[in-house]
Amino acid sequence: MMKEFFPEGKLLLTKENASCLSSEETLRRAMEEERVLEARVLKCDKDYRLHVDLGCMKGLIPRDEGAVGIADGTVREIALITRVGKPVQFTVTGFEENPEGGRLALLSRRRAQELCAESYVDRLVPGDVIEVTVSHMESFGAFCDVGAGVSALLPVDNISVSRISHPSDRFSEGQSIRAVVRARDSLGRLTLTCKELYGTWEENAALIEAGETVTGIVRSVETYGVFVELFPNLAGLAERTEDYAVGETCVVFVKNINPKRMKIKLAIVAHGGEAPVPEARLFFEGAHMERFVYSPEESERLVETVF
Repeated sequence: MMKEFFPEGKLLLTKENASCLSSEETLRRAMEEERVLEARVLKCDKDYRLHVDLGCMKGLIPRDEGAVGIADGTVREIALITRVGKPVQFTVTGFEENPEGGRLALLSRRRAQELCAESYVDRLVPGDVIEVTVSHMESFGAFCDVGAGVSALLPVDNISVSRISHPSDRFSEGQSIRAVVRARDSLGRLTLTCKELYGTWEENAALIEAGETVTGIVRSVETYGVFVELFPNLAGLAERTEDYAVGETCVVFVKNINPKRMKIKLAIVAHGGEAPVPEARLFFEGAHMERFVYSPEESERLVETVF
């Protein structure tokens, strides 16, 4: 049977998942097929066992079955605690009588992750464009669920050409995004990027014209000027005439667009307030890319990514 793997949260409301969770009989069939299912975690007990609501009965994920790496200590128990109230994917491994009454299904999230790695993640190559879910964020990057809770890092420098101070400037936890596989380390862990999907300098610069007045977001304040993001892959430089705060919105006049130097000169007309998380426009919607050239042909320098 062909298996498809998705980030956690994507199977929960599907008809196929609901059908498998409808009775012990359907759960047994899913166990025989080693089908990956999904349900929500009710609690994590003192022994770090995850209690799952299957609808037709309760489910239990023992500590060592909670994730790949828990048993050998390479993954900490925080990976289990943070799943409370959220959906998890798993396979059914058996049944027993529930001490609290009724039947109890024994589950393994670890096995679901192993299946996902074997059949999907390990087959990905640099340049593959995939759907992921932002699971949590740190200042250095966003951790993304590639499938069944298998995590990959999207470094903050790979999120957009326009520099941001934190992934939350662009994303929110639980958000589904498209990303590109950038590399795989010796342990098989993936590093992602997504700035290559948001267009070249030319594609973004074509959205504005000199003489226009548009909105932007202050991304960096330097002694020599203020960098204002117009789009995730395009920023311009304005003179620093007063105090500005990183992250505030501003209204800018586009003075000049110079493709040869990849420079956009701006003048800040007004500023103040916090900016909403910008919605990044995707210019590339294919399934794989070999090379991305950000810089225009006439540019004095070449800016590219080779996968």
